[in-house]
Amino acid sequence: MKYSRIVGTGAYLPGRVVGNDEFAKRLDTSDAWIRERTGIAARHLADASQAASDLALEAVKNALAASGTRAMDIDMIVVATSTPDYVFPSTACLVQKKLGVRGCPAFDVQAVCSGFVYALATVDNAIRCGQGGDLGSFRRRRNSVSLTALALGRPGGQRAPARAPRQ
Repeated sequence: MKYSRIVGTGAYLPGRVVGNDEFAKRLDTSDAWIRERTGIAARHLADASQAASDLALEAVKNALAASGTRAMDIDMIVVATSTPDYVFPSTACLVQKKLGVRGCPAFDVQAVCSGFVYALATVDNAIRCGQGGDLGSFRRRRNSVSLTALALGRPGGQRAPARAPRQ
């Protein structure tokens, strides 16, 4: 029976850290209101030059290093994002190009918060059905990548919290 397993994980956060107080200066909210409702004290925001594919590229490089896998051994790339670089081409195709990977499926899924779960299930099912592997080549690789990439903070990508009364 074929199965899949996670052999490496990677993450990447942009360098700009923004606390709730910065939002409180620009929006009708407060640090306390945000913390009470979300538990969030700060977040990392991408700058205008960073897109979801840039963040995903760094995360996948870290995952490849952790797993001891080479980029050329990837057989499928699935990116879960609600902030794609473009509608077309997909962010996964951009990551594929930046990695120098050829000849494998690459596509996005957009399911907001549950996107990673959908992407992981898609990759798992492809591997178990025999579609996430060699795809007709003579190699017997079974390395697929599932990523979640959100580029919050860049134009069009930043989401403001709902208005809240000042406390």
